[in-house]
Amino acid sequence: MSGDERELHLAWQRHVGISHESEHWFDTVMGAHRAVGRHYHTARHVRWVVQHIRSLAPAAGVVDGDLDTAMAAAFFHDAVYDPTASDNETASAALARRALTDLGWPSGPIEHAASMIEATASHDVSTSNATPDPATWILLAADLGVLAAEPSPYSDYVRNVRKEYGHLDEAEWRSGRAAFIRSMLDRATIFPASLHLDTWEHRARANLTAELAAMRPLSDGSGASDAREP
Repeated sequence: MSGDERELHLAWQRHVGISHESEHWFDTVMGAHRAVGRHYHTARHVRWVVQHIRSLAPAAGVVDGDLDTAMAAAFFHDAVYDPTASDNETASAALARRALTDLGWPSGPIEHAASMIEATASHDVSTSNATPDPATWILLAADLGVLAAEPSPYSDYVRNVRKEYGHLDEAEWRSGRAAFIRSMLDRATIFPASLHLDTWEHRARANLTAELAAMRPLSDGSGASDAREP
């Protein structure tokens, strides 16, 4: 077990469950994150998301059961990850439902966790189309937290996501990546405004703007695009 997985194991036991069945599901989730072809969406990414949730939760008022639900969603949100597919979040939510049901979780928290996972498909942090949910907000912020990283780890993130999209040629990758960047920059806020992550917002916009500026101009705006990926 790697250092990332050891830390995650403690978080899993605290927030998800302690039992033989729970250990089975932890191993299943970690196994998924070790799959060949994963370079960014690994156990390390899950650890970063868990750490961000832990740091954001107190100010957001996410405690007790809601914190457990957010942590469970963090573990499962990329459990199914195929860069060529469009239903990863739906499939990951379905896996979470199955696992948490096996672990005896009540239906309410199970559906809350599943809806949080499905929300990572768009990372829509606007409050105009949904009831504000602090637990969901901190998951979405945590998942996008890498956008606010310092330049070196940000570059590592971009390079590793590029490896995961190795099935795309360079023009397709640049077109899709540019579409994602513009979709983020066009938002009123990248991170939920209620969390007041002003420093994150500034760094993320600087990183995304610099990355877009460094791309060679494309002949058009077509090509494979997946604006869901952080």
